[in-house]
Amino acid sequence: MISIELPKALGLAVNGNTIVEIEESCATVGDALKALKDRAPNVVDRLVDERGNIREHVNVFANGENIRYLQGQTTPTPDGTSILILAAISGG
Repeated sequence: MISIELPKALGLAVNGNTIVEIEESCATVGDALKALKDRAPNVVDRLVDERGNIREHVNVFANGENIRYLQGQTTPTPDGTSILILAAISGG
């Protein structure tokens, strides 16, 4: 099982749940996002662009490591992986 933790605002689109558990096998972060899209398409559309790339303002962590510094969406997700999705905050 893989768990995906979403920001509270996105959790509202998944029946108010900020943690979504993916029970089917997912080899990579990209596979886990596809499984999440099956449950909540509107959530994933906010996370990836029309080409399927993670949006610039979104940070995705697999077991505490930013996937941008690992293998991106091809980062392996063995059973028990925890994925955390955070929206970057900026301002002045």
